[in-house]
Amino acid sequence: MTTEIIMLVIWGAVTAGFLGLLAYNATLTRYEEDQLFLNGNNHAEEEFQNNIVKNVKRTQPALRAFGGASALLGAVIVGMYTWQAWQRLHF
Repeated sequence: MTTEIIMLVIWGAVTAGFLGLLAYNATLTRYEEDQLFLNGNNHAEEEFQNNIVKNVKRTQPALRAFGGASALLGAVIVGMYTWQAWQRLHF
């Protein structure tokens, strides 16, 4: 296997992980509401919203890491193809 194929497979796996995390975050935030709980009357709703926010904050570092890695690998792959094309044009 060539280096380009290996890089494309790695990029595909990282991008699939990134898209999976995006889908997970979308399902988490589906029931999130922008509310302020000023008194203790709605303790159950407040706890539910706090759990949603806690889970979203927990996934943020992984989401940023996978997104950054996907973008970086994509840029490297495009750079490799551009460099190879440049070398072929200038014999």
